[in-house]
Amino acid sequence: MMYPLVGDLAADGIPVAVTCRVLGFSKQAYYAWRSRPVTDRDWDDAHLINAAIDIHHDDPEFGYRFIADELPARGIAAGRNRVHRLCSTARLFSAHSKKRGTARRPGPPVHDDLVERDFTADRPNRLWLTDITEHPTAEGKIYLCAIKAACTNRIVGYSIDNRMTSQLAVNALANAVALRRPAGTVVHSDRGSQFRSHAYVHALRTAGLTGSMGRVGACADNAAMESFFALLQKNVLNRRRSWATRQDLRLAIVTWIEKTYHRRRRQDRLGHLTPVEYETLLQAAHAA
Repeated sequence: MMYPLVGDLAADGIPVAVTCRVLGFSKQAYYAWRSRPVTDRDWDDAHLINAAIDIHHDDPEFGYRFIADELPARGIAAGRNRVHRLCSTARLFSAHSKKRGTARRPGPPVHDDLVERDFTADRPNRLWLTDITEHPTAEGKIYLCAIKAACTNRIVGYSIDNRMTSQLAVNALANAVALRRPAGTVVHSDRGSQFRSHAYVHALRTAGLTGSMGRVGACADNAAMESFFALLQKNVLNRRRSWATRQDLRLAIVTWIEKTYHRRRRQDRLGHLTPVEYETLLQAAHAA
């Protein structure tokens, strides 16, 4: 944009006509710009970029395609090419995207590690563990975010979706809060972008929960959740060579969690009781 330079030189005594001729545009174009320095297009682009920044802040894994899909809900209609151009200008890229020859650095933690690999608790809602896993089907992947009570090993909340967004983690947390109504519970996770998102951190604070995060690349920092996902893999996912639809796999996961894992699978750590039996005994002891 050379128009502001014309005004600066005019203030120094250089005629507008001379500057415009040297820079290669007409006086009419300069005066048209001066009467309206911000075009409607620039104004619309500014609003679009602001909305895109808000969407990306809530869901850092969103690239320009997902951002374009979310914009109509905020009253902004824009084609993907335009969204791609403006997101590139504002350097809004998916947290999952990688450039050749470079490794994506994990984001900084938004919580301290309050667990330090001690996955024990003396009551059901003292410590929760959470993580996300993905599984393929012929229709595409589905993602499961599960929340496990460290005391009873019960899955107190979960959410399944076709996209791995922060809303997946928020929905699992909302499910757990609605069912358990905890107070002051520590919720431990890894440093995934979903758990560092503004939406998830806000959901924790609103529910009165305390966040905790493990270190980068240390799977043992959330080993209790990894063990649950390993059981899920062995007992559900590996039972078929492939899953035809997302709905088939979703139903299989929910059925295994609610029917088998909670009510039939006895665990040595729980005194050879199921999570539901162990929790029932704790509640009876507390009532007594």
